[in-house]
Amino acid sequence: MLYLRDFWRRHRRKILITSGVLGSGYCLYKLYSAHKRRLADFEREIANEREHDELIKAQMQAHFENIQRIADTTTLPHAIHYLSGRIADELDLSQLTDRLLKGKGQPNTLTTLEKLELWDRLKILSFTRMVVSLWATTMLSLYIRTQVNILGRHLYIDTARGLESTILLEDADLIERDDQQNFLASSDFLANYGLLTLISNVQGAATEVLKGKQLRDLFNNTALHETVIQILDLFMSRGGPYHWAEYMMPVDARFYKLVIASSSDDTEVTNTTKFEELMSEVRAVLSSAEFGRVVEISLKTVVDELVDVMGSESTGGSLTSGMPLARLLPRVAQMGPVLLDEPNQNRFIQMIRSIQEVELFFTLLYANMPTSS
Repeated sequence: MLYLRDFWRRHRRKILITSGVLGSGYCLYKLYSAHKRRLADFEREIANEREHDELIKAQMQAHFENIQRIADTTTLPHAIHYLSGRIADELDLSQLTDRLLKGKGQPNTLTTLEKLELWDRLKILSFTRMVVSLWATTMLSLYIRTQVNILGRHLYIDTARGLESTILLEDADLIERDDQQNFLASSDFLANYGLLTLISNVQGAATEVLKGKQLRDLFNNTALHETVIQILDLFMSRGGPYHWAEYMMPVDARFYKLVIASSSDDTEVTNTTKFEELMSEVRAVLSSAEFGRVVEISLKTVVDELVDVMGSESTGGSLTSGMPLARLLPRVAQMGPVLLDEPNQNRFIQMIRSIQEVELFFTLLYANMPTSS
């Protein structure tokens, strides 16, 4: 014991310093180990979050691409086919052409004034039919893509939240199947309710633009392009801002759903809150400046392609060198059904789909992001 006491007195300072150093080192080691573990855990958490984000992005991309396919292969073909039949019925030119052919075969059946009146009506209605088909095809393509991207985003969010839902257009908890069907069925609003007003307004614009153009006037690619653009511009300028929504969708979504329900076998009207929300979101998109720019770009692209297609036709003469308006009218009349061809064979719809600004617009719409830079 004496030895230990003597050793402690002589080496106490060294022992305390050594113990302090060793204790501090141990504490620092423990702190470093704990920090290292926390850092490793944090890095693993970041890696897991990054992996999760990449998975979500991949799922959203796959779902987004599936949405576009559904629009192109299901919703749009039905709507285009129905609209084509309605336009053919409302703008049937066969009676005019039959009377003109009969007058040509039997010269005494029509007076010169009657022939001129028939030709003038044929001129106006041929361009009306072509421009109506052009505008309706473009707008219906954009409208349906707006619909399915909005609906697809809502259903994806429902699924991501763990709600009991299945693939697109099937049952979902927050969006009932009836609401989905009624929402997508609103794509026929143009054909059922907006078409007659559209035809009347386009015909008024065509009448004004064509009133100074005679049947003997020569038309080339440039003249045809300018005429179509003038009719479109005059028609578009006469409506209010974003007036295309008036032709494409109802003002009162709840009333429209009542109409849909009353025309079906199931007349029971369920809660329309979600349906109204979807329709309100579509109207907001259609009323945006960004959508207006997409409409402008799409219409211009379709007009350019239309003139190229008509200019490449060799039957009846060439537009490159110019041809009389009277000889051009049959070609104009024939373009209506071409513009309303099945989407998978429709070069105009495929061209709209491939426009870079259109692709970006709907990518941002699906992601629910602002569409302006």
